Amino acid sequence: MEIVEVLHMNEGNGDTSYANNSLIQKNMILCIKPTREEAITDVYNSLCPETISIADLGCSSGPNTFLVVFDIIRAVEKLRKMTGTHSPEYVIHFSDLPSNDFNSIFRSLPRYVEDFKKEMGDGFGHCFFAGVGGSFYGRLFPSKTLHFVHSSSSLHWLSQIPKGLEENKGNIRIAASSPPSVIKAYYDQFERDFSTFFKCRSEELVMGGRMILSFTGRKSESHNPSHDVLNIWTLLANCLKDLVTKGLVEEEKLNSFHLPMYEPSLKEVKMVVEKEGSFSINVLEGYTHDFGESVKDGAIINTVRAVVEPLVVSHFGGGIIDQVFNKYEEMIGECRMTEFVKDNFIIIVSLTKI
Repeated sequence: MEIVEVLHMNEGNGDTSYANNSLIQKNMILCIKPTREEAITDVYNSLCPETISIADLGCSSGPNTFLVVFDIIRAVEKLRKMTGTHSPEYVIHFSDLPSNDFNSIFRSLPRYVEDFKKEMGDGFGHCFFAGVGGSFYGRLFPSKTLHFVHSSSSLHWLSQIPKGLEENKGNIRIAASSPPSVIKAYYDQFERDFSTFFKCRSEELVMGGRMILSFTGRKSESHNPSHDVLNIWTLLANCLKDLVTKGLVEEEKLNSFHLPMYEPSLKEVKMVVEKEGSFSINVLEGYTHDFGESVKDGAIINTVRAVVEPLVVSHFGGGIIDQVFNKYEEMIGECRMTEFVKDNFIIIVSLTKI
């Protein structure tokens, strides 16, 4: 089955839904707020558009979806009130893969919009909303129609599982025991995808348009630490190995399961952007995002489940999913907190279309 058909967050508003288990992603969105506000302010000041077209790529569903776009609009409204100009019209594109829970977005949209209009007060311009289903590793919008593109917690996902991972047995992504051929396969897929992403966005953004991206990366240029650290993904792999030991999952089934995920370094990001050539880099930095409290209170378990359950179910079937995450909870409880890596390295990129 194609990744585009199964890569989506858990839908709805249940206990294991993404909407109710995305606090870590929310904190990431809030952390880059100053960079986001600087970028949209630059767009408004330099282009003075009467209609601002904004796209949120990898919007998912739930409160975070609205947090992003309304924060962007707030920044513009604050500036235009200071300068005494009239409010522009806003065109907001919620974009994600077709399997995303767009129904939840548009069911809750009227309530969010009504509250936001009251907050903005008199003189606030019209807002138009659209859902755009498709991969951001391809064209999504007409040429030269976007002013601002935002994407958070999405670009570490690849368009497909790389080819040539047969020697990565027992691992579900790049790990300390992964051979060089596996690392190269993942990197080559990342480079193709990332370059395609920038080429497509360069055609869709107006000259001088801005783009703010944040995604999981890695601090070091190396992929192979001296030992396999215990993080959220190695813990998931260990849970699946435990089910193999118990005879609930075939070993070959585990060996053929790979996450379509690559966490680049700052140097790799810079290299691809400069090689593609359509954007200038305004900000390229990384920071460590600590989710230690989420580990302590168990929230990390449902967060991981909300993100990867559709992939696990698609590959192994739905019959084992509760066992996987019951074991996940057990393993987190057993490991010493000093053994568990409680942070992610987040890369922030702010770019201008040239």
